[in-house]
Amino acid sequence: VLDRADDPVTPLLSQWTYQAMVHELLGLNNNRVKLPDGGGAAAGAAQSAADKQHAEEVVLSCTQDAFFAKHRYANFGDLGGAVKQLLDDYQKQTHMNEKIATIEDMQNFVARYPAFRSQSLNVSKHVSLISELSRLVEACALMDVSQLEQDVACNDDRSAQWRELMEKLASHHVKAPDKLRLALLYCLRYEGFANVDRVKSALDDARLPAEKIALVDAVLRYGGKAVRGPGLFGADKSIMAKMSHQLKTSLEGVENVYAQHVPLVVETIDLIAKSKLKEQHYPAVSCVSAARPSAVIVFIVGGVTYEEATKIAELNASNPPVKVLLGGSYVHNSTSFLDDLADAYYNS
Repeated sequence: VLDRADDPVTPLLSQWTYQAMVHELLGLNNNRVKLPDGGGAAAGAAQSAADKQHAEEVVLSCTQDAFFAKHRYANFGDLGGAVKQLLDDYQKQTHMNEKIATIEDMQNFVARYPAFRSQSLNVSKHVSLISELSRLVEACALMDVSQLEQDVACNDDRSAQWRELMEKLASHHVKAPDKLRLALLYCLRYEGFANVDRVKSALDDARLPAEKIALVDAVLRYGGKAVRGPGLFGADKSIMAKMSHQLKTSLEGVENVYAQHVPLVVETIDLIAKSKLKEQHYPAVSCVSAARPSAVIVFIVGGVTYEEATKIAELNASNPPVKVLLGGSYVHNSTSFLDDLADAYYNS
């Protein structure tokens, strides 16, 4: 059983896999997502109430949608090709249905029609989703924002990141929710060194509401060094372990600059698999066998994310010695996480 407060970073990051992006930018609740009618100028989280009332609701279910089941963990860069293939397959079916010249052709068409109609709706759904996600990525300058997010989450370079943070907070191209997330990530990373008052002043200059700026203090009370467990930002790693990780990264390079971050839960599971989990940090209710487990159930109190679900799915697909079942009290995106944080902060 883990606490969301031990890793407040993961829910604050932009997402770049299909399911996680849909949840972050549009909202995915009970396998349902609302597509704005005609699209707006801001991120999905900032849609007006009127927009949401006129939105088209579609279902994303792995049990009913073979394309989504196959590609829900796919990177955004690979989705365009996958959707094009889906569209090409549909067009082949369309041409086949155009060749109706005999009674037998008509009978065959009627037999195929339910599946053809279902395929048509499915293609339309995914094309609309990818189009809307692409629009939001461009409108919100998310690739630029995400690059700084990943840098802050994964690398220790305070002065350079401070300069870039101030540029982003002053930029008219970066949306207010993204400015807030960047500020929170920086303050979490460099707590004790970050000039929190200057960060809050920059957010005020960017015209963020006072209740949003107050979340800077709230996130440090919720998941700051004094209250969170070990491991975030590699805080409990030895100097040699950190140097080894940096050397390995510099030699191998990073396959995707937008996917450098590894959630803390993955590192925790790695320690479990190696029987290196410290009992002082993770005490057991009853006596635990010294034997390596073959399966682990992980439950994150305070909510789980689709990024963590993606990493666990990739881990399980690699045929590891320990299989993992992941659960949580909620599936967060950055909006719901900050809403929970605000509720806890203002009610305290």
